[in-house]
Amino acid sequence: MAKHEWILWFTQLTRRDVARVGGKNASLGELIGNLQSEGIRVPAGFATTAAAYRKFIADNRFDGPIRAHLDAYRKDQATLAQTGAVIRRLIRHGQWPAELAEAICAAYRDLGARSGGDEIDVAVRSSATAEDLPEASFAGQQETFLNVTGEAELLDACRRCYASLFTDRAISYRQNQNFDHLQVALSIGVQKMVRSDLAGAGVMFSIDTETGFPGVVTIDAAWGLGENVVQGAVSPDNYTVFKPLLDQQQLTPILHKTMGSKEQKMVYARRAGHPTRNVPTAAHERNRFVLDDAEILQLARWATLIERHYGTPMDMEWAKDGTSGELFIVQARPETVQSRRQAGVLKTFTLTGHGEALLTGLAIGEAIAAGPVQVIKSASEIDRFKDGSILVTGMTDPDWVPIMKRAAGIITDHGGRTSHAAIVSRELGVAAVVGTGHGTSALADGQEVTLSCAEGDEGRIYAGRLPFTEAEVNLADLPQLRTRIMMNIASPAAAFRWWRLPCRGIGLARMEFIINGIIKAHPMALVDYDLVEDQEARKQIRELTRHYADKSEYFIDQLAQGIATIAASQYPEPVIVRMSDFKTNEYADLIGGRQFEFNEENPMLGFRGASRYYNERYRRGFALECAALKRVRERVGLDNVIVMIPFCRTLDEADKVLEVMAENGLARGEHGLEVYVMVEIPSNVILAEQFAERFDGFSIGSNDLTQLTLGVDRDSAILKSLFDERDAAVTGLISQAIGSARKTGTKIGICGQAPSDYPDFAAFLVEQGIDSISLNPDSVIGVIRRLHEVEAGLAKGMKA
Repeated sequence: MAKHEWILWFTQLTRRDVARVGGKNASLGELIGNLQSEGIRVPAGFATTAAAYRKFIADNRFDGPIRAHLDAYRKDQATLAQTGAVIRRLIRHGQWPAELAEAICAAYRDLGARSGGDEIDVAVRSSATAEDLPEASFAGQQETFLNVTGEAELLDACRRCYASLFTDRAISYRQNQNFDHLQVALSIGVQKMVRSDLAGAGVMFSIDTETGFPGVVTIDAAWGLGENVVQGAVSPDNYTVFKPLLDQQQLTPILHKTMGSKEQKMVYARRAGHPTRNVPTAAHERNRFVLDDAEILQLARWATLIERHYGTPMDMEWAKDGTSGELFIVQARPETVQSRRQAGVLKTFTLTGHGEALLTGLAIGEAIAAGPVQVIKSASEIDRFKDGSILVTGMTDPDWVPIMKRAAGIITDHGGRTSHAAIVSRELGVAAVVGTGHGTSALADGQEVTLSCAEGDEGRIYAGRLPFTEAEVNLADLPQLRTRIMMNIASPAAAFRWWRLPCRGIGLARMEFIINGIIKAHPMALVDYDLVEDQEARKQIRELTRHYADKSEYFIDQLAQGIATIAASQYPEPVIVRMSDFKTNEYADLIGGRQFEFNEENPMLGFRGASRYYNERYRRGFALECAALKRVRERVGLDNVIVMIPFCRTLDEADKVLEVMAENGLARGEHGLEVYVMVEIPSNVILAEQFAERFDGFSIGSNDLTQLTLGVDRDSAILKSLFDERDAAVTGLISQAIGSARKTGTKIGICGQAPSDYPDFAAFLVEQGIDSISLNPDSVIGVIRRLHEVEAGLAKGMKA
């Protein structure tokens, strides 16, 4: 047999060669052949072929013994563990056919010569011929060996790769997929090592892995070799990049950056039999990002190019060489979970009960699960796992797959969104919360918990079994409306979750939810930190801002990231962001806030909304809000953001706010900036035509408008029966506002709660000719169906 049938260089391969070299190696060849000219770097290397594997098996006469052991397993004459162990031991003790060993070693020497060295360090990766296919994929079935040096180590690593074709999880998987074990072969990729032990490495996807939102690249990064990220052994950095704006070089379309704890890193060990080892990361490494913005954008552009070439969302591994500073793609395969979901079907889970939150972590998927906890700290204990339990462990690797598929939910101490636990949980459709930090110590065997991934990107573990609902809607069945339907979004975490809904923008993004839920500190306590007297508040602010030299920059950056994430979810449709609308008592509850606020008898009618923005007590805090919005629109490039001013009482107040905004770089009309005003005070309705001269659009706030029209405190329990947005006085004002808007050619919508709660109220708005209705996401489907009937009735009446 010719040597070229045993060894193929990556440059000779394309994705059509899966049968010869498996999915991983075929994909590397495809990248080198088609995308190196686009600047994508892939480390050089070669692959052993399926024919080489079959020669190894045939020359050692292993076919018969392997089939016999597998038959015994199928007949329940041996356990899975026994079967896998005996086959792997058999292969690891096999002898290399001399000509095959020489072909591998000759290629290794040739790779060294091409790379300018003799015994170079290589990565030795398994690539099964039935692995990484969209219809039959699973994370980490076979082994990878890093920092392999010398011909003897290489041949030993190759033999171990062959043996890994019969790991317990690989045998189990092939049984479930109905693959013939002896028809599947294994190719080995031998690739020049990238010295990421001196820098960092990680994983990236060209799609949001939790929601399937196609507009982003998500990147995980940790120091050292990439195996810790793949295995979920560390909590990595995470970066989210908006794809549609990547080709505009003047922009920095990074939506979000989260710094992981990156507790350890994998480095070269240079010890016999132990080529790598984990060491603790230094404090300065834990407290800074692995990649800078330019590197994040470079990887994201590569991910977009690779996705475009393959025509499907992709799952990639990358590494940075600490010597040259260069980035490399070391693996690429089709993403196999979100890309296969039915785009027209929306499945939702809603928690309907309340309980004590015991733990938080990263939510994987969007489901909810409940059941008894089972803490298992080692793979050696998995035999005691009980079906339907909530699996709690430090981290998972492929050995855990047989019980992961039997779990109601999964909780891990460590890992990020691209860890093994996260990838497999998505593929199995099992709810998981990863990176909780201390789930194995905080939870106990038999403890009843509810695991919720339905509340945004933060997953929560609640005490007890809480009730929840599950629903599925076919979006293709929904009718088209004349009225623009938009969404109210509170938190960035919720934005991507609802991208499939047939909405045309966001009618209300509440800035205060980002401030309260993410930033946590009072803006003025950040601006005037040196004046903060509360020592506990100072301590908390130092901890929150520890990665920022300037505490004001912390506020701007975190607010900008939150707004950008919300805006990206609907780009290029309009996203209306309301400036902060806390009351004084709510501002006081922020960290450091009490010193900068004062007591008011009635905060609802006090120092709130527009009145704060030009007042010296808050003017510099408002400047931070403006800076964040300017960054989102001009640096990130999300110019679909519209600014909205709440609780603007008078025309003079409107002029003052617009003047302050312009001083802070947000001048109405410049760079296409539109500014809306809330219509929530009777004065806004009475003087609507004059307000229309100052603003580009109106948004009706039905809660405050009802409160101020009827003189009813909307929070009063005793007056609850009187508070009704459908009262004739309120609907009369709304009708008047819509009429004034139509007269002046000003856009008008509504973002209050009433259309979500009362379909008849939504129908009234359509009859009045409102331009848009912004709804809570969970009420969109029902209101669309109701409004279709209303619009059809109106059209019929007009024809008559």
